[in-house]
Amino acid sequence: MEYTNSQIRELIAEHIHSERNRKILERRLIDGIVLEKLAEEFDMSRRQIWSIINKNEKELFSKIK
Repeated sequence: MEYTNSQIRELIAEHIHSERNRKILERRLIDGIVLEKLAEEFDMSRRQIWSIINKNEKELFSKIK
């Protein structure tokens, strides 16, 4: 099943409680920003960004299956 950007944004808002993590997921899943750019934007390492995305995507996708 495919979701629209607005549906993805709503799912993120509903299931991801950290504001920072919501913003990172929106930038990645909706805007398609690559890890390096997200790391710069959020002043974090690429590894930290990857970890946040990985953990929160699993959480999000487990809720919508």
